[in-house]
Amino acid sequence: MVAALSCFVNAYPEPGLVTGNVNPVADPTLCKDDAGTYWLFSTAPGIEIRTSTDRTAWTLIGVVWPDGASWTDVYTGTTNGNLWAPDCTYLDGQFYVSTGMAHPYPAIFFAKSTTGEPGSWTNEGLVTSTVTGDTYNAIDPNLIIVGDVWWLSLGSFWDGIMGEPTGKPTGTTVTHLAENSANGDEMEASVIWQNGSFFYLFTSWGLCCEGTSSTYMIRVGRSTEYNGDYVDANGVSLLDGGGTIVLEAHDDVIGPGGQDLMTDVDGTVIVYHYYTSAGTLLGINLVDFSTGWPVSILFD
Repeated sequence: MVAALSCFVNAYPEPGLVTGNVNPVADPTLCKDDAGTYWLFSTAPGIEIRTSTDRTAWTLIGVVWPDGASWTDVYTGTTNGNLWAPDCTYLDGQFYVSTGMAHPYPAIFFAKSTTGEPGSWTNEGLVTSTVTGDTYNAIDPNLIIVGDVWWLSLGSFWDGIMGEPTGKPTGTTVTHLAENSANGDEMEASVIWQNGSFFYLFTSWGLCCEGTSSTYMIRVGRSTEYNGDYVDANGVSLLDGGGTIVLEAHDDVIGPGGQDLMTDVDGTVIVYHYYTSAGTLLGINLVDFSTGWPVSILFD
């Protein structure tokens, strides 16, 4: 294992080695079933599915909705449009995946499967949506389960990150968790992650999807509560533009973001996408929480 690198300086390891069909991969989410198979879902029409037995070699096996997801067409504005930034949870033999879409009407849908295989998924319907005039976008869902509470964070690019403890947010009940007030509200792709006595709110700042012109970076704050009062390492509230850098552009790695986290046998894993001149690539690193603040490190 390489030595941990401080998250307060512009020095980072390269993404962990991955092979197989991993270009392009955007907005990855990772989960692992009881048999030890890794499942990676990512942005695409129908939501792409990749599997691996070692977290290194990946095989594209199809999409969640091989016949299209017609119930999303009114939200994407086209037939079988892009389904954005899925989030996967595997619990008691069941896969749960939620996904968002933003054009022309932001919305989040939810599906489940007992196998994870293409075509095996049951559409559980609309979770939430936003309309013209709302100050945030219903995109980029992420689920954390705390006791009996299923808490969904979402959003938003505009007006930062929102959350609601029932997992069924509405325009009147969302809680404002974070905002990038210093940079035109460019914040999305939230992940709330518990480690020890703290909850960590990971977000992607900046612009994605612009190739090597992308400005994505991953920042974090923490709280003793999952539903608010997040601050960065300098004590600045995430509602006031705070956010400690975990991973940003370095060397040939441009615009890392769209992240997700998962617990594995060797620690906490972070998956994300990044850009090079070769395309949109998959990054997989471990995260070290030993200082109380997450640091991205390589795995052996």
